[in-house]
Amino acid sequence: MSNQAGKRAVDAYIAAAPRAAQPHLRRLREVIKGAAPKAEEKISYGMPFYEYRGRLLYFAAFKKHVGLYAVGEAKGLQRYFYGASTLRFPFGEPLPAAQISRLVKARVKENEAKALPGPGAESSLPAASG
Repeated sequence: MSNQAGKRAVDAYIAAAPRAAQPHLRRLREVIKGAAPKAEEKISYGMPFYEYRGRLLYFAAFKKHVGLYAVGEAKGLQRYFYGASTLRFPFGEPLPAAQISRLVKARVKENEAKALPGPGAESSLPAASG
């Protein structure tokens, strides 16, 4: 899926979501894109997700909340935890944008660290002769 196709698919997801969820979805998208500008928007498992050097985060709309998935530790967001690695943001409350932004940036760093070759990994550079 091209980046434009991914953006259109996420646009369509938000437009089809319950009206009460749409402001949270738009704001969540804005926060994620601001914190991970190189991430690609896509749809997977029927919900928007962001990919940068691997999967970063998913989000989805529900009847009374918006869910954010694969969040890891999510420092400062403990009150929103629901199960392992899931946050629920209820409608009627503003999103904690600053904490979500920190979470997204931490996930970007995690993915960047995973993408780097570890100690003892073979170098892709040719061996020096001589």
